Amino acid sequence: MTEPAVNDNKQAMAALKQHGEKIVWAIVAVLLAYFAWQFYQKNYAKIDTVAADAYTLIAERNDALMLGEQNPDLDAAAKEALAKEEQSLLADIDKLVAEHGDTVYAWQALMIKARHLSEHGDYAAAIDTVKQAQGIDLDDEGLAAIANVRLAQLLLANGDVDGALNTANTVLPQAFEASRQEVLGDVYVAKNELDNAKAAYESAWKVLSERGENRALLSLKMQALGMDVTPIETAQVVAEPMAVNADDIAALQTAEAQGAQAEEPAQDAGSDTESDTVSQP
Repeated sequence: MTEPAVNDNKQAMAALKQHGEKIVWAIVAVLLAYFAWQFYQKNYAKIDTVAADAYTLIAERNDALMLGEQNPDLDAAAKEALAKEEQSLLADIDKLVAEHGDTVYAWQALMIKARHLSEHGDYAAAIDTVKQAQGIDLDDEGLAAIANVRLAQLLLANGDVDGALNTANTVLPQAFEASRQEVLGDVYVAKNELDNAKAAYESAWKVLSERGENRALLSLKMQALGMDVTPIETAQVVAEPMAVNADDIAALQTAEAQGAQAEEPAQDAGSDTESDTVSQP
């Protein structure tokens, strides 16, 4: 890899590491809205308008919080105000779930709560929250798959590698196969089973290629393991639910460490052998 390419790769990884959590949750928010609408169309007679109104306010406040958090120039007072609003939002989510716990709105609200918890590094609480969402019987494969993939990511971030592996091995609808395979790859990297990781990433990339969907983070993970990545001619922006798993900070740290290792053999005379190990986060 040339020096400019290495520098570009490092910069891309640094940016993804910094903003990965926000990227994935922004996409999750869009997908939640989409699958909730699908659920609504199938179950319109059962809609709880009170829950719907409560969730609409929660979603609007969550959007405002996300916007505020992106402001790099917040002073101490503004940060304190945002923190108080976040706590108020989480309390209102708990209230919605307590009063309308069998609705899709409770499910959506719990996924929002999980995002806030994970962004603060409270992965254990985020895991419990996603499991609570999974306990709502909505009979919808799309929503169940989103929660399953998210749970696997959170388990891995929390250091439960075996739990993440078991969760990621759950059979999901084909529409989620690329996301499932990418999470599997992340788990195998954490286990230092690099051949399995490469196979999983390759499977994910194959599915994305067939759909004409590019995924920058997955490409970086593959390159960090010394894999050849065939460029994908993008056909559409998002063809598969849960298209990005960028929130897995542990995987990003591992990829960054592997990228640094990849430079070292090039400095050794006559050495062009790919490293067989990945530093663990």
